[in-house]
Amino acid sequence: MFWHNFIYEIKSSLRVKDLVIWLMIFPIFLGSVFKMGFDGLYEKDTAIDPIPVAIVGNGGNKVFDEVIKTVSDADEPLIRPEYLSEDDALKKLRDSKVIGIIYSGEEIKLTVSDDGLKQSVLKTFLEQYKIREKIITDTFANDPTKVQSVVESLSGEVASTAEIPLTNGNTDPYIQYYFNLIAMVALYGSQTGLHISIGNAANLSSLGARRNCSPTPKSISMLATLLGSFIVQSVCMLICVTFVAFVLKVDFGSRLPLVYAASILGGIMGVSIGFCIGSAGSMSVKVKSGILMAVSMALCFMSGLMAANMKPLLAAKLPWLNNINPAAVVTDAISALNLYSDYSVFTGKMVTMLIITAVFSLGGFILTRRKKYASL
Repeated sequence: MFWHNFIYEIKSSLRVKDLVIWLMIFPIFLGSVFKMGFDGLYEKDTAIDPIPVAIVGNGGNKVFDEVIKTVSDADEPLIRPEYLSEDDALKKLRDSKVIGIIYSGEEIKLTVSDDGLKQSVLKTFLEQYKIREKIITDTFANDPTKVQSVVESLSGEVASTAEIPLTNGNTDPYIQYYFNLIAMVALYGSQTGLHISIGNAANLSSLGARRNCSPTPKSISMLATLLGSFIVQSVCMLICVTFVAFVLKVDFGSRLPLVYAASILGGIMGVSIGFCIGSAGSMSVKVKSGILMAVSMALCFMSGLMAANMKPLLAAKLPWLNNINPAAVVTDAISALNLYSDYSVFTGKMVTMLIITAVFSLGGFILTRRKKYASL
């Protein structure tokens, strides 16, 4: 009877329209909306526009002119040079049409009208150039054929400082919305858990009445249906992560198999929460379903699904809340794989999900087994 109930639970779950909509169709729709809304925003936010600068000189400093050409022709140019007379350059500087004026000659000089980030970048650029000018000049004097290669190698160093990433993962802040999307699908598994409790409640469904009259021990029947629901929810999580990773092309880093593992465990946790809450009280199916949906959305909201700054805000005000919020635990587990090279944070979040799953599953068993019916 165990295997019969197990297979039956899988088949019956796939026939429930609400589960198919909330666990498969809606996440695909919401993920597509995220893709249309957030695609390319990070690159636009972090892109640095070339600094407009006027260059005054008669072209006598060929080395400097070559460096300027290399820097301005790069894929991400540092400056946008414009060769002008001194009067025209000063006029554009006064009108804020250029950030500074570089005087090109035997001595390189910079004139700016204000202090700011772009002015500081120009100053750093020229300071680096002067340090390396002697190397290029000596190369030009000793072996002119090597000037181009030396200029190209050093101009990259002149153009910008080296970028030292804090993490090897995806630093796009908008990726958190996709993590929360996965957490939402995991918590929507509570509807699958509710389906279990309703199917074992004689006062809420005819199926529950038949099961309570069945000679099969209630513990065996519940275990079979619970495991069947775990399988269905795991498949939904696999579909969700696969869609986000391979259709929407969201970069989860090099540890995608562990993202699948965290998502599946999160989905199982969601089922256990729905199983426990659905087994409590004698409220109607619609009321219990509404409570679970409201709780799930509230937990996702606190995790940052609707407002990305909500979780950091709660971490500052109520640091313990994110540690027990199931949605935040799922997003933190996936984020840890993306941000950290070690597995300590990820392991801690996985253990937390296991504990929550065990507590709610046990609670669901206890609440269901304690129910007695005067007549069926």
